[in-house]
Amino acid sequence: MDGFYERMEDHSEAKATIVSKYFWAWAKIMLPRSSSKRIAYIDLFAGKGRYDDGRKSTPLLVLEKAIADPVLRDGLVTIFNDVNPEYTKILEEEIKALPGIEQLRYRPAVSSIEVGSEVAELFEGLNLVPSLVFVDPWGYKGLSLRLLNAFTKNWGCECIFFFNYNRINPGLNNEVVRDHMIALFGESRLVKLQSRVANLPPQQRELVIVNELAEGIRGSGRERIEYVLPFRLTTQAGRRYYLVFVSRSPLGYKIMKDIMYKASTSHEDGVASFEYTPVKDSQLKLLFDYARPLDTLGDELLSVFAGQTLTVAEVYEQHNIGTPFVLANYQEALKRLEAAGRIKVDPPRDTRRPGTLPKTVRITFP
Repeated sequence: MDGFYERMEDHSEAKATIVSKYFWAWAKIMLPRSSSKRIAYIDLFAGKGRYDDGRKSTPLLVLEKAIADPVLRDGLVTIFNDVNPEYTKILEEEIKALPGIEQLRYRPAVSSIEVGSEVAELFEGLNLVPSLVFVDPWGYKGLSLRLLNAFTKNWGCECIFFFNYNRINPGLNNEVVRDHMIALFGESRLVKLQSRVANLPPQQRELVIVNELAEGIRGSGRERIEYVLPFRLTTQAGRRYYLVFVSRSPLGYKIMKDIMYKASTSHEDGVASFEYTPVKDSQLKLLFDYARPLDTLGDELLSVFAGQTLTVAEVYEQHNIGTPFVLANYQEALKRLEAAGRIKVDPPRDTRRPGTLPKTVRITFP
């Protein structure tokens, strides 16, 4: 990791922006609903808090938002950890130097422990207040399905983690790190994945690996985690990383999808790439079938909801999981279907404000 903190690269800035924006939106919703009147932000790989070029990383951005808000000052508990004691020492000094830090009711806790099975076991035994957990490892050590499940088991608890594809891709078939790969994918899924990607071209291999990661996180049965949303970060040198959001809340999923939509550097027909790329490359293809234009979305809605009548909001809520589409995309696709006479809309467009399709409007699919 030597040199990592010399300067903040574009993809790191995008990552920090997404996390801090989501924290703000999440905190404003969770704190009034917390029975203990407390919420927590936990960062297990916090680093130094600031890059050598002076730019702030996520810990300081989160604390600044808390200091600026009178309600958050009283209810936010923050825990920052990094295995490197030199980093945590610097982070403590950076925190102390923040203007207004003394106004926080709960002093930020800073620790230096290695994240592994012991940490997962600790969180499994805790009944957490609503918590947003950020897991940003350099490679793959410490990141596991067990840890993600432990973080999200309680109400209001969500996790955002950094998936270093450049380290994990070659690690799939490396016996030296096999235990780490099993922790991340599960043993049976890893064996199947190794066989499945053996002869795939690089782009297709990436798609399969990230999809399998998402499916492994979702799991199955009663404990299934429904909402997993990946966002790809590409550097100018072509390295690929993912910021992955994990939640049991449809509202959290919607909010994060809107944030990632706005952070995307490219759109096709109004549909976001869910990717930050500092230099636009026309050869980059969108993952997860994310390149479907809105006309194709309209055709899909006609098939999925054939014979049904639903509001615009219900169409969005029932269909958007696992797609790149935000509410505005559904509204546009439905307006195109209405203009083509392929659906019945109540109230019809000649009685609505021009160009609008409110969420309460009812759609009848033939």
